[in-house]
Amino acid sequence: MSAAEVSAADLAVAARPPRPARAPSTRFLRSELRLIFGRRRNQAGLGVLAAVPLVIAVAVRIANPEPGTGEGPDFFSSITGNGFFVALAALTVSLPLFLPLAVATIAGDSIAGEANAGTLRYLLTVPVHRTRALLVKFAAIVTFAVTATLLVAGVGLLAGLALFGGGPVTLLSGVQVGFGDGLLRLLAVCGYLAIGLCALGALGLFVSTLTEQPIGATIAVVILTVTSFVLDSIPQLSWLHPYLLTHWWMSFGDLLREPVFLPDLRLGLLSAGAYAVVFWTAAWARFAGRDITS
Repeated sequence: MSAAEVSAADLAVAARPPRPARAPSTRFLRSELRLIFGRRRNQAGLGVLAAVPLVIAVAVRIANPEPGTGEGPDFFSSITGNGFFVALAALTVSLPLFLPLAVATIAGDSIAGEANAGTLRYLLTVPVHRTRALLVKFAAIVTFAVTATLLVAGVGLLAGLALFGGGPVTLLSGVQVGFGDGLLRLLAVCGYLAIGLCALGALGLFVSTLTEQPIGATIAVVILTVTSFVLDSIPQLSWLHPYLLTHWWMSFGDLLREPVFLPDLRLGLLSAGAYAVVFWTAAWARFAGRDITS
């Protein structure tokens, strides 16, 4: 090939328009979400979560057929005066066990379930980089945690409004705000609790990398959660309480004050962020160097 021909070829290549950058594919994440929300056992778990606020609303309606005003900060005593509080009562009841159990089931199954079914090795030969696989798994756990929290609150709100009606919301500090402001605060409560559950999901993801038995991983995460609640209830261990994963979860009530009490909320978000980073990193360190045999 002559120099002129080479030069012409170079000019032709240079004249070509640059290829547009390919957007990151969400196929893997969409597949993971379909797998999570398509499984009947997970659908049954979401059904149980949705039943909690319904049971609370019906039980309170039967016990208190006539609407009342409600007194004090107890969400249950406020339900008959405003159905808005069914959502908050349902979140409070679900937080110690039902919501953590649901998230632990998804997180414990994330890696261990693939290994147990013998699909983990094939997943990584697609090829899918291990770091990307962990990121997608955690994103799916986060999506499920947010969905579960919103489901409990949403069903509680609808059931409460249907049985008890709505209206201005009386906050824990005694100040009354409009119903719209109350809805925004309820969304903030859901966001705060979902962040705490995402930290639990990171812990579950790490435990899931340690075993090939998803049930064992789920049980381990639930035991750790219950242990955290138990330790948090022992006054003699007050020095330990701020470092427990679940200690700041109940601080969501500070969002229902006027003005919002921020110090504990900041600590709760900082704690959740620290747990999420530490345990996702631990999961990555474990998974990145793990020999995949199944």
